[in-house]
Amino acid sequence: MYSFSPSRGKSRNPFTLRAFLFFEALTLIAGAVGGLLGGIQGFDSLIQPPLTPPAIAFPIVWTILYLMMGFAAYLVWNENDVDGGRVLRMYLLQLVVNILWPFFFFRLGWRLSAFFWLLLLIALVTLTMSGFRYISKPAFCLLVPYFLWVLFAAYLNLGFYLLNTN
Repeated sequence: MYSFSPSRGKSRNPFTLRAFLFFEALTLIAGAVGGLLGGIQGFDSLIQPPLTPPAIAFPIVWTILYLMMGFAAYLVWNENDVDGGRVLRMYLLQLVVNILWPFFFFRLGWRLSAFFWLLLLIALVTLTMSGFRYISKPAFCLLVPYFLWVLFAAYLNLGFYLLNTN
């Protein structure tokens, strides 16, 4: 049996396709719901802060990040660690917070509130990463790009707010 990382618990299996697909689907569906709730209405009409990628880059980057996040959650689940359930609940909580951000930013136009919502998301992602690191180092590493992108999103969010406040 091949294990992705040392574990305090006993891994369920080296790879369980059904569980892997569950975590991938759950995470991708969450991202799709966030996109549908928020859309990107008015993005091109806003004054954009420096380093703002083109609108087409966001769904591409988010899809890749969601795939990595789903795999990370699967790795944590697969370790069968005593703390796995608690850590995966934190993962789900940060996912819900993530889903609501585009709704606040795009649909409601609450740019400043959305920025503070992102600060909450950053805190939750940090806690999730801490738990993932404890259970599975590869899972932790898979969340690093997500964490960096959310930091970048906070910069963009604050920039949009400051540049577009009347």
